[in-house]
Formats: sequence, C-alpha cells, structure tokens
Amino acid sequence: MKKAVAIFLALMMVFLVQLPAMKAEVYPSDIFVTPSIGVPAIGIPGDTVTMEVKDGVQINELTIVSVLHGPYKLQIVGKDGNFLKVKIPDNVAPDDYFLQVKSNKGDITIPNGVWVLKEYPKVLKIAQVSDTHVTSGAKVGYVCKEYFQRSPSKLAKLCEPVIPLHSVVATDSAYTYWAMQGVNVIINTGDDVDTSGDIKGYQILYNILSRTAAAGKPLINIKGNHDDPPTVYSKLIGPRYFYEVIGNFIIIGLDSRGEEGHPEMAQIEWMEKVLDENKGKIPIVLVHHPYFFSPRWNYLGGILQGLDPFDDNDWKTLQTYLRYWAGEPDVARRFLEDVVKYNIRLILSGHIHHDMYWLYIDKNGNKHWFVTLTATGAPDKETNPHTNPRYSPTWYGSNLIYVYENGSIAEPEVHIKIENNKVRSDFMSIPVPQEFIVFRHHGKDGTAVKFINELNNSVSGPITLVIPAGAKIDPSVTNITYTVLGERTIDGINYLLLNATVPVGVSQIVVSKEKDTQKPEVKIAYTLPPKPRMGRAFKVYFKATDNIGVRDMYVEIDANGKTMKYVGEPTRGDPTSTYYVAQIPGVNAEKYTIKVVVTDFYGNKAMDEKVVGGTTSTTTTKTSTASKTTTSSSSTTSTTPTQTSTPTSTSSSSLTETTSTSSAATSSSTATTSGRTCGPAAIAALALIPLLLRRRK
Repeated sequence: MKKAVAIFLALMMVFLVQLPAMKAEVYPSDIFVTPSIGVPAIGIPGDTVTMEVKDGVQINELTIVSVLHGPYKLQIVGKDGNFLKVKIPDNVAPDDYFLQVKSNKGDITIPNGVWVLKEYPKVLKIAQVSDTHVTSGAKVGYVCKEYFQRSPSKLAKLCEPVIPLHSVVATDSAYTYWAMQGVNVIINTGDDVDTSGDIKGYQILYNILSRTAAAGKPLINIKGNHDDPPTVYSKLIGPRYFYEVIGNFIIIGLDSRGEEGHPEMAQIEWMEKVLDENKGKIPIVLVHHPYFFSPRWNYLGGILQGLDPFDDNDWKTLQTYLRYWAGEPDVARRFLEDVVKYNIRLILSGHIHHDMYWLYIDKNGNKHWFVTLTATGAPDKETNPHTNPRYSPTWYGSNLIYVYENGSIAEPEVHIKIENNKVRSDFMSIPVPQEFIVFRHHGKDGTAVKFINELNNSVSGPITLVIPAGAKIDPSVTNITYTVLGERTIDGINYLLLNATVPVGVSQIVVSKEKDTQKPEVKIAYTLPPKPRMGRAFKVYFKATDNIGVRDMYVEIDANGKTMKYVGEPTRGDPTSTYYVAQIPGVNAEKYTIKVVVTDFYGNKAMDEKVVGGTTSTTTTKTSTASKTTTSSSSTTSTTPTQTSTPTSTSSSSLTETTSTSSAATSSSTATTSGRTCGPAAIAALALIPLLLRRRK
C-alpha cells in the first residue's frame, strides 16, 4: 500500500510541477504559401509579382534587402482572395533579396524571397543538385580525387589523403561552388534532408540556403520521399508543388510523394491547367522520382525514339521502361502524353543516387531530355571503384544544364557516351562536391573556411561568410585572393560578402577579432570497444574545440616502432556537436599509444594520448602553439556549416557553432523552450527515496 502511495505522489509531482512553455513560433508557411526560401517571387524592376498568403493573414509591410542593396519597400497593388499583386519598384537593383514581412501573424524574414533580374535570360543556366540528405546525425562518405568509398581504410589503400565528407559539408560545398559560378539558379530535385522529421537538419539546410541567397544566387527546391510527410519541409522550405515563370521559361515542381513514387492525378491535372495558361513558354518539370528507369543499375539510360504514348501498342512498349511510375499506369501515361502535347523539353530528377540520361524523341521529332542526377550529399550509392562488378560506380556530383529559348538543351561540361541507343558513361555529372570541398568553422572569436580544390582550375565568384561582429579578415593566415564587396546584418545575422578566387590545392580564409594564440582543446573520450582486441577494428571517440575552429585533426597509432594516421570525422551533423571519431582498422600489437592531434587555423596545436595494453592505461594531454598554419592536405576535418548571429560558447570546434536560440531558420523559427527543462523523472525518483530507504532498512 505504501509503495502504491509513493508512486501516486511521484506521478502527482510530475503533473503539478510547472514545465517551461514552448516558445511561440512563426514560420514562413504561417504567412505565405509562396514565396518561400525554396520558391521565390521572380520579376524585373517595375514588374508586378504574385504572392499567396494563408487564410486570415493580413500583410502590413513588405521590404526587400540584400547584402549590397536596399532596403526597398514593396507596394501591394491588388488582391484577389489570398493572392496579392505586389509591385517591384522601378529602381530596384538586380539581386536575390531577403523578403522582410510584417503581418498580423508576426514578423518574418524569408531569404531568397524575391529574385529581381535585370532582364529575363535568353538562355536559362541551371545548376542542379539532388539528394543532399542533410542530417543532424551522422552520414559520412570518404573521397580522394575521383574515388569514393564508404570505408576510410579501404579508400586509404587506393588514394591519399582520405577526406571524410559529411552530407552537410557536401551540400554546403555544392551550393558554395555554384553560387560562385555564372548560373541563373540552383535547383535541388529532392530529398533535401535525410529524415522528414529532423527539424535540426532542415534548419541546417535553411542556413546553407540563406548563405547562398546572401551571395546573390537564387534557389528553387522540390521535396523528395525523404521529405515526406512534408510537415517540417512545408514550414521551412516550400509547398508540395508549384510553378515559376522566368521570362520565356516556366518551371513546374511536382511532388512524387513517398512510397508512391509518382504524383497523383490531381497534380497532373493541375500541371495541365498551368501549361494551358502559359502557352508559348518553354516548360521544365522537376520531379524527384525519375520517369524512365531500368531496374538494372548498370543500365544508365539511352534513346527512345518514335514511340507514341497515345498509341496503345507503343504504350505497352514504353511501360517496360518504367519503374517508380509503373504503379499507376493512368498517371504515367497521362504525364508522357503531356510531355508530348505541351512539348515539355526537360525533366529533372534524382532519387536513384546515380547519373542517368534518357533522350525521348516523340513521333513528331521533338526531343525531350530526362536527366537524373546522382546524390550530391548522401554516401548511400555505389562506390568508385565499385564493390560489385554488376553495378556501375558513381560519386558525389552536381550538374550544369543550359536551356535555350528554342527549347534545345545542352550540358556543356558533361560527356555522355551512347552506343546502340544505350548510355555507356558512368560519370555524367560534374565532380562537385567530390573535388571541391568547403569546410566552414564558426567560433566566438571568428570564422574560418578551409577549401580543398582538386579541379583543374581555380574557382572564382561571390561567397558569403557569417562572421561575429567586429571580426576582420586576417591576411597573415589567408591565402586566397579576395575583394570585400559588402557587409550587412540581416535578421540578426552578420553576412560578409566577398568576391574570391579559390586556387587549386588546399587554401583558407580567416576572419577573426584578433590574432589567435589560444590553443585548441582536445580530449580522448573513449574507444569502442573499450578494450580493443589485437588486430580487430575499433573506433576512437574524442572531443575537440577551438575559439575559431579546428582546421585539421587526426589520430595517430604508435605501435611496433611505426606510426599510422587516421582521419577524424564528425559523429553528428548537429552544429552543436563537438565530438569526433576515427575508425581504426586494427592494431597488431599488445601495447600501443593512441594520439589525437588537432590544429587550428593559426597553427596552434594540441594533443591528447592514451596508452592501450600492458598492465596500465594512461592518458596524457600535450599542447603546443605556433604563429602560422600550413596548407598541407595530409588530413582534413569535416565540419558542419550553419549560421550564427551571436556565438555564446567559450570555444568552438570545426563541428561546433554555438548560436542563440534565434539563429536557425528565421529570427524566431528555432524550436526552443524558455528556460531549462526540469526533470520529472528526477522528481519521481525523489518521491520514491523514503520507500527505498525503508526497504533497505
């Protein structure tokens, strides 16, 4: 009886204790259907653009601002239900703008909210990324030049140095590269994050997109099956399906949903209505699951000619080339009929984590390109060199596609080999981020970026850094060429915009408040298993932090008079994480020393070591400092980019960016609580203590 009373009292305490209330959030989707960070309003100076608000929303003020231009006030010149007609002022400078909104539901800022062009393009230059699979957890592959493996030790036998490429780093690297190029727009064809409920993952992606928009590069995103259900996706990125008109071009984004693998008929009918209302424009369709797909991975596409979806016999043949869309033949047939009827020239997809190219030539001789891109961020793909001879190897890639006003398509940097109407090329995409990698670091005293450029040429263009207030570029430890274009704080985040040239090789830029003489901090946490067996693989977990960022880190194993190095990699994509791991393939010795060595951007070095085996195990921490860093590429550090308005921690590592609670999607769009969470479980335990003590007595 007394035990039951104690449990009852514990439960009562849980319900009676006042828990902190969840902070009220205002998301872009609470105000707008469009625009959003993934679907901007598009126009030229003097144009009137359409914005769709949610039910019950009253817009009080609209302003656009970029790092270099504005702010400009936008005027609402008309309203039809939930659709607003908004005029872009005649004096607006062309740029990609943050849209600042004041409404009865709250105030928000939407990066990439309004894209203003000087004039509409004659050639639409598209940079395609896909399957970025951003995650707050661990999702790491390993690259070295053109090679890609999921095992660091296996890759080390083929090539050095081994570079761990987290999905966050890969995604940020691709967006950074294409923001520096002369493309019109970057399009992500789905699986933006790895898990649809990972709000931290979406916030990390939101920060990457925000930096890209701050560099002046417009963005368009569609969702994939990993973004399904689109609960968080719709809050932060954009709607399920939409269309964008860019002069003579119209881009239609469809939702192929989750396990279904294709849009529903209602979407197809909606697309037909949009195309009927925009006759004469060049249609481009974005849909995550590819339409044509052979069930064999090593079948990379080909040419289909003269088959008519309106003909029953031809349709039976065409169905043999379907996989994901085959589950609903009526939808699949209707879509291909629309491709022919509306002369849809380009269909961009992802999903299969492999390059694939189909050229469909209809009975009228019109060409329709179905281009599927390998994964830009996910390591879940066939390795290069391949591990299974039946499969075709791949890598981390992105693409550059030109669409001309006459509807013709060109991929200027891609070489596709076709024999007997079948594609024979393994690598049709550009090796970015495979061979252009950007590691961003944020600390309380500065910001630093490490570049690894293994392309055949330097890369030049605009790049945005998020920096602490008062920090300046330190030329003594910066070895890229740069020009400062401007600096502005938008929504509490301080953006520094540069025009930079990243040379071939390893280079860096450092923005700091003062010369850094503070050494990093490093500590071996544990090994897994705790007592590694001789010759068996194990992992070394360690913590590393720095006031600006850890530039390089690796684990040394000293055994039998030899020293072996293994690269460190992040254990999580969460920007608050400071823990790393190194995978050790095994040590053939009874006794050896584990050393973790970390170096910051000023060359300050720290080390922690642990002796394994023998009668005792000891741990020793050693540190040293130096005035300048080197640009050796013998080891690299994967980092997690994010944006930080007010770093508050006392130290920061290459994976750590400590932010205020408002530094994620918008100034108030991070799920936070007001105060620390109290411990109901602890209260329950306290209530049971008297009972437990009596029982012991």
